Amino acid sequence: MNLYILRHGLAVEYGTAGYANDADRPLTPKGERKLCLIAEAMEGLELSLDLVLSSPYKRARQTAEIVADMLKLTRKVEFSQTLEPGGSPKELIEMLKSIKPQPEGVMLVGHEPYLSSLISLLLAGDTSVQVVMKKAGLCKLSVDTLKHGRCATLEWLLTPRQLRLMV
Repeated sequence: MNLYILRHGLAVEYGTAGYANDADRPLTPKGERKLCLIAEAMEGLELSLDLVLSSPYKRARQTAEIVADMLKLTRKVEFSQTLEPGGSPKELIEMLKSIKPQPEGVMLVGHEPYLSSLISLLLAGDTSVQVVMKKAGLCKLSVDTLKHGRCATLEWLLTPRQLRLMV
């Protein structure tokens, strides 16, 4: 399985008037524009995705939907509380393992520091690997047998700037 891990794009700052609930903060117009370019770069990478699974928070949901639209994915985006900040990596992994048939390519869209911790867990078996996921950054892990612990190989980790330079 190929796991593509994408952090949401640039969002309205925490504490901005009108967005008292963190889950309601949307992408900024600039965040949307940059994300369209990043999705264009993803198209050039020829990602093969069977599933896009996103946090239900508005900024992550918008990110996932922009990517799915730009990549012309036939299958819609699905949402899971396991990708919310404070979600459970163990529950996420169990959910992914339960999907039949097992998907070959999965994109996970979420938040920091959760995504960095998830990457570290899958690479090292714990959270000792220091990974920094920039907003709209993309990571590719390859996994033979998905499990809660060390099971993945880092293929690449791209910053949003690197992705935009690919367009």
